[in-house]
Amino acid sequence: MAESVDAIVVGAGLAGLSAARQLAIHGVDVIVLESSDDVGGRVRTDRFDGLQLDRGFQLFNPAYPEAARVLDYEALDLKPFVPGVIVARAGGRSTRLGDPRRKPGWAIDAIGPATGSLLSKARFAKLAWQASRTPVGTITRSPDSTTGEKLRAAGIDERFIEQVLRPFLTGVFLEQDLATSRRFLDLVLRSFVRGVPSVPARGMQAIPEQLRDALPAGTVRLNSPASHVTATSVTAGGKSFSARAVIVATDPTTAGSLLTGVTVPGGNSVTTWYHLAPVDPKSLTGGDAVLVVDGDRRGPVINSVVISHAAPAYADGGRVLVSTSTLGTRDSADDEASVRAHLEALYGTETSDWTRVGAYAIPYALPAMLPPLDVRKPVDLGDGLFVAGDHRDTASIQGAMVSGRRAADAVLAHLGVRQCGARLGA
Repeated sequence: MAESVDAIVVGAGLAGLSAARQLAIHGVDVIVLESSDDVGGRVRTDRFDGLQLDRGFQLFNPAYPEAARVLDYEALDLKPFVPGVIVARAGGRSTRLGDPRRKPGWAIDAIGPATGSLLSKARFAKLAWQASRTPVGTITRSPDSTTGEKLRAAGIDERFIEQVLRPFLTGVFLEQDLATSRRFLDLVLRSFVRGVPSVPARGMQAIPEQLRDALPAGTVRLNSPASHVTATSVTAGGKSFSARAVIVATDPTTAGSLLTGVTVPGGNSVTTWYHLAPVDPKSLTGGDAVLVVDGDRRGPVINSVVISHAAPAYADGGRVLVSTSTLGTRDSADDEASVRAHLEALYGTETSDWTRVGAYAIPYALPAMLPPLDVRKPVDLGDGLFVAGDHRDTASIQGAMVSGRRAADAVLAHLGVRQCGARLGA
């Protein structure tokens, strides 16, 4: 006999857990069916041997409005990164660029001509500042184009674009053509100015774990992959469940296979590598937790960071843990050799004695945010069937979480439940 509840959420990623939280707050009897062995979806952390390896390099921005509304930041114990970037160049040269309010000592590099004119840097700073002061609704309704078109229209010179912005934004968007929507660029710049990218001390999975822990005991059912979904039922893990509403909050590809009429955007892929470096911590980026990119694009690495500089718990015992990302899903021995060679150029040090401790090839890490970008795609599919995920909003933690709440609010309306200001858990 099928287990019966008010609502079923398929998927225990950030979108699904956010949806379940909103429903539980309002007294809805809800269960979450998750195919894997733990919560988090694409936001998972492997913890072993005193290491914390996020499955794909990710940062959390405390300026995300939905996250600030829902999460307990003190409990997450956020560890900030340096808001800036080191641009490595051929010949061992490097330029440090960042927010002068937080890194005044980097100002000399910022005004130098090596990575573009001072005027171009000022114009980009103006773009970011304007984005930070523009309401989200205004950004999402503005005329759209590609990121590359917007940067050039703002009068930013090619040297600054090619040596700084393209390498940096490739790591943000996971595409190197600057084809991402200018609307999404503005939303990203807005969050960068308003908050400092960070990681929780216990790894990125601490975020979905906090959402899970706020739910009633037994809400989340692990190892329950959904094979069939309707507006009133779900078959998962060989069991049947019935409900008055169903939210599919899986990854986009799975959502497309379970639902008809849902257009799945193309996805951008990435491989994240982790190495332990037996070096003096100060010898890499001076001890700063700052992204390193290649202004000359001499190899496969799109960015690298000594993540233990920000969060020492990622590698206990004072060890140095380096996180590195490359586009695509390639982690063969030849790829490893190319990555090591590129890391030598970026950090200016021998890497043959670095120990690889993990590599995660993620075929659909982020939905492509191409223009014209609609950041509020429908979540109500009709007749009690709903969908949530970053592919319904923006390719970000903010997008995933707010899509979950939007789907839950639609379910509440469908069930005739009056919304209130109640809170659940932390």
